[in-house]
Amino acid sequence: MMPKMAVMLVALLLSGCAAVDGIQGWIGKKGVVEPAKLTGFSETAKFDVRWHASLGDGGASLLQPALTVDAVYGAAANGQVTRVERATGKQVWRIESGINITGGVGANDNLIVVGGNKGDVLAFDNEGKKQWQSKVPSEVLTAPRISDGVVLVRSGDGRIIGLDVKDGKRLWMYERATPALVVRSHAGVAVQRGVAFAGFAGGRLVAIAVKDGAVLWETSVSQPRGNTELERISDITSEPVADDGQVCAIAFQGRVSCYEPAQGSPLWNRDISSDKGMMLLRKFLYLSDHTGSVLSLEKSSGATLWKNEQLLMRETSAPYALDRGVVVGDYEGYLHALSRDDGSFIGRIKLDGSAVQTAPVGMDDGLLIQTRDGGLYSVVLN
Repeated sequence: MMPKMAVMLVALLLSGCAAVDGIQGWIGKKGVVEPAKLTGFSETAKFDVRWHASLGDGGASLLQPALTVDAVYGAAANGQVTRVERATGKQVWRIESGINITGGVGANDNLIVVGGNKGDVLAFDNEGKKQWQSKVPSEVLTAPRISDGVVLVRSGDGRIIGLDVKDGKRLWMYERATPALVVRSHAGVAVQRGVAFAGFAGGRLVAIAVKDGAVLWETSVSQPRGNTELERISDITSEPVADDGQVCAIAFQGRVSCYEPAQGSPLWNRDISSDKGMMLLRKFLYLSDHTGSVLSLEKSSGATLWKNEQLLMRETSAPYALDRGVVVGDYEGYLHALSRDDGSFIGRIKLDGSAVQTAPVGMDDGLLIQTRDGGLYSVVLN
């Protein structure tokens, strides 16, 4: 537990529960800890921008682009949805959805889906023509996922809804009770082999069958601890990660835990707090913790292999691991590349100066990045 964590943001009312949106700072013995200043290093890797496009301002939402075989789709808070060529970034079309988009873009080769601040879910074909519109109980804060003929939508009140990919009709809905005080979550849903894994307030992790919404198992990643309601917040506010061997989730003011995906049998856990997210790659688990530090853990045991603490309070994004290095973004629009061997800096680039808040997306041996101001970048690390 971190009793000196300062959760100092506007409280909202969501389905009868108070919600704090984000984590702004950390108070230590010497007062508020300021964001770390960047220092020089010996650059051994170089970011190159392959192409750059503009999507429009993301506003307060954490919008992330989506990939298909030959296209990239992105959204802006004002409702614009854009398709660009995957290879060149050249705009193919841009449409007005008619809603305020708060829930990113989900896509496959035939359908593009976005969610809005009033619970609207809109689907378009790959030519930008509207196919259907549906409604969920509250705002959509994360990108919908398309899997096994189902569009998975997570609403801001914690419900997960399965919509028919053909017409948007509701197939099933999962809901659970939430604590009195929760962190407003942009946590998405991870899908692996027909199973959706989702984290919830109170530190719960649930496995749900995509086709019918049946609960396969659920477990407690982290138990609330502390004397005050703020100290007892232990919500999973980032997307779980999964592969064929394990599924892992991490809680804010809690711990990271990994499980066997079929039955939910526990494998290991550690006291680490994060509201950003993680990535599994082969034998490693990479994560950004609540302070902005980036860690590499051994996937099988959770043992720390290295930790870079030089991005303290820079609102470090979730990491993405390439063969050349581990990449994170920060609040000033920098991308940082860290050595996979020891976590030291090997490369850095500044994009448009606005925050890189969402996790980088892997694309063609490089990365796809969307900034808060709506810059869309295809980058490679050489």
